[in-house]
Amino acid sequence: MSRFHLHLLSDSTGETLENIAKAALAQFDAVEIIKHFWPMVRSETHLDRILDEVAANPGLVLFTLVNPDIRAKLERRCRVLGLPMVPALDAVSDALSNLLGQAAKARPGRQHVLDAAYFARVEAIQFTIAHDDGQNWENWEAADIVLAGVSRSSKTPTSIYLANRGYKTANIPIVVESPPPSALFSLNRPLVVGLTTNPERLIAVRRNRLLSLNQAPETDYVNDDKVKAELAFARRMFADNGWPVIDVTRRSIEESAAAIINLFNEREAARESRRQAGLAADEV
Repeated sequence: MSRFHLHLLSDSTGETLENIAKAALAQFDAVEIIKHFWPMVRSETHLDRILDEVAANPGLVLFTLVNPDIRAKLERRCRVLGLPMVPALDAVSDALSNLLGQAAKARPGRQHVLDAAYFARVEAIQFTIAHDDGQNWENWEAADIVLAGVSRSSKTPTSIYLANRGYKTANIPIVVESPPPSALFSLNRPLVVGLTTNPERLIAVRRNRLLSLNQAPETDYVNDDKVKAELAFARRMFADNGWPVIDVTRRSIEESAAAIINLFNEREAARESRRQAGLAADEV
């Protein structure tokens, strides 16, 4: 197993840098990482203390620093120590700079500015938590997206992921013995999406859930015939109402959410086209 030190230096929270490192490391097997995380690096004094640790534990240096003096000092010291270093965002920033014809603004943590989009995400998260598992169905019309699916079909984690992307998301379990509120079938503003999955996968997920709760592992909840009938009931409901369906069997939460966002964007684009066509007709 390969083993090495990884130094992450950021002049902000370091969240972006950590995600980049995580995504890159996922491409390699049998690697032991000793991670050294250094956020909020905004002074040369702070950098000096970090460089002592870097020298004592040599390894790859990954950084997002916009202050030219701090950055130059880090680069000089890494060259002296013979350490590989990667400015994680330079390639993207340079490409955008060339495309837009303007220099990037050297402001630490600029992506974390509390702008309108930030507060929209907070509002979406609050809405989504309050409308989980069929709660507060009376004001589903205020949602952007409503997810419907049988129990353990990834409705809640997908909803939370969508909320973090700024989409107000409600979700409702489809239960054969307890039909959802009639309001679900008359929604106008939200996009309603059905989530479905392979019965074998669903049974495995449910059985693990029962074991984690110390409940009886063999019930109708995991009975093969019952689960298949439950899924068939949900699929008929989706088809009868013309809702788009996402099969989450082989999708990660991120992949499912991306597919839902694409559906939402396509629906919004179609609505805008119809609106524009209506305006054009009015002008004739």
